[in-house]
Amino acid sequence: MKLLRCLIAVAALLPGAAHAQTTIATGKGEMTAALPGATLKVFTYKAAGCAPTQLLLVFHGFDRDAGPYRDHARTLANRLCAVVVAPEFDAARFPTAQFQHGGSTVALVAPLVEWARAAAGQSGMPYVLIGHSAGAQFLSRVAAYAAPQAAHIVIANPSTWVLPAADVAKPYGFGGVANGEQALRAYLALPVIVLLGQADTGSQNLSTTKEAMAQGATRLARGRYTFEMAKAVAQKHGWPFGWTLVEIPGVGHNSTKMFSSPLTSAALGK
Repeated sequence: MKLLRCLIAVAALLPGAAHAQTTIATGKGEMTAALPGATLKVFTYKAAGCAPTQLLLVFHGFDRDAGPYRDHARTLANRLCAVVVAPEFDAARFPTAQFQHGGSTVALVAPLVEWARAAAGQSGMPYVLIGHSAGAQFLSRVAAYAAPQAAHIVIANPSTWVLPAADVAKPYGFGGVANGEQALRAYLALPVIVLLGQADTGSQNLSTTKEAMAQGATRLARGRYTFEMAKAVAQKHGWPFGWTLVEIPGVGHNSTKMFSSPLTSAALGK
């Protein structure tokens, strides 16, 4: 019996065993998600006095500051009655090619959703993906190349987009993508919210590659360009178009103001 108790104690310390037994607590928290292929630090938030109805997976910007991004999303989470899960993609393991430009990192989103559902105690819980800046670049690739089953995919103020174009190479388009036309059609049908700050016209951390500059001179211009192209391609082919364009007046490259705007929560149904 003593040996059995020792074995149980050791098993509780093994990777995966601990995280499977933890749940997201009320208030702010920090957890570890052991996913297939990677272990991520995750910052969480759960409002008091509210029975959560959905998950809000928040993807941080260039500074890899998942904790502050969790905090930036609290106002939105309170309005939506959502549980916030903000994973940290550190630069050492997830450089630009793997984070902003997607790479194999897009494959982590589906298991992260399942981990978050288990930690929230609700299998099958609806979820929203929301990213700002570098995190929005990542979500553009997730939407294009992984077609997640999210209630909404909020892409806010990214520096670059995946254009709905077969003649533009991945990760800026669908050139070289297996079953490219099918993937493009799925991309355009997704519930993508193109969330732009009308004052986001600065150049700090703005990508200036030739592929980026072909999308426009500023983040605002690039978002408008991509949305209009997406709408035109869907109309040309007679395909379903699920995207929505939302512009926040007077807001620049500021995740807190973008997330907390009433226009953002209205686009999400609140």
